[in-house]
Amino acid sequence: MKYLDEFSNPRLARGLIRAIKELVDKEEVCLMEVCGTHTVAIFKHGIKQLLPDSIRLLSGPGCPVCVTPTEDVDAAILLSKKSGLILTTFGDMMRVPGSSSSLGQARADGADIRIVYSPLDALEILSQNPSRKVVFFGVGFETTSPNIASTVHSAQKDGVRNFWVYSCHKLIPPAMQALLEAGETKIDGFICPGHVSTIIGSFPYEFIAQDYGVPCVISGFEPLDILASIYMLVKQIKEKRAGVEIQYRRCVRPEGNRKAMTRLYEVFEPTDSSWRGIGLIPNSGLKIKEGYRDFDAALYFEIPPLSSGVEKSGCICKEVLRGVSTPPDCLLFGKGCTPENPVGPCMVSSEGTCGAYYKYGGLTG
Repeated sequence: MKYLDEFSNPRLARGLIRAIKELVDKEEVCLMEVCGTHTVAIFKHGIKQLLPDSIRLLSGPGCPVCVTPTEDVDAAILLSKKSGLILTTFGDMMRVPGSSSSLGQARADGADIRIVYSPLDALEILSQNPSRKVVFFGVGFETTSPNIASTVHSAQKDGVRNFWVYSCHKLIPPAMQALLEAGETKIDGFICPGHVSTIIGSFPYEFIAQDYGVPCVISGFEPLDILASIYMLVKQIKEKRAGVEIQYRRCVRPEGNRKAMTRLYEVFEPTDSSWRGIGLIPNSGLKIKEGYRDFDAALYFEIPPLSSGVEKSGCICKEVLRGVSTPPDCLLFGKGCTPENPVGPCMVSSEGTCGAYYKYGGLTG
């Protein structure tokens, strides 16, 4: 396929839908996507409505903003209040609720918090403010973490001082394992994230198919990509086999982006990490390695341990992130909680499940 409109071809879409219907029977098949961009695409293109009733699509913890726990937001707010410090972060983090405030509220109260589009922007801010301390609040999955690793590498190479990263990066495969281990939700197959997989490839998902017998398909983001991925998953399930397949072959290789992965693990190493809604997952986060510890904000500023916060009354974001509930199950959804006035993080981010349900009319699930 050469052109974008080919990925929205109605004739091909009808053919895929027909092929899916020929494979399934009345037994329910539950497929989970673990990518916020997939969640948005599924709702934007009305894919749920096109599928047989026996296929159920679940949204998992695919939004990095949403899974950042309360205690990490509280730590970032604490950092922002330190004298002479500039806190930088991505725009979506500004409205994510901490235990009693948010970065947006902290900025309104006088903290110097600046939105950046890249961690390199934080270094530029430092060059303009050489007497200040600059911290980058790093949030994201494997897609963005190599960029941040490269920024730290460049800072060390150039002898940069007064720059630190507060790392809250997450790794997707351990979270998928945690969901399967918990067993709260029936998951017959995973629609694996396309962006993340351009970096890590397909190999890191192999254990899911081998050890848990759950098929995986790495999908692109256009309507035909997602429909083709669903067909590939249903076909595996129907044939009683489990493997890792790549539908998004125009961008994803089995080995991933080796250069990006080399830089990532030069600067970072896996560590246990807390996920909002799931809890502590072994080796699911990234911390700065020994050779780059001078850039670790958590060490330099000696941030004290912070307790995990409680979701605001009535908010069920934790259940939504695990696929246990859907946004319409929440009494606040579309009433007390909207994109203009979000109560929970799943309504804050453009990739959040609640935001996607709300924006694209999924008011009844």
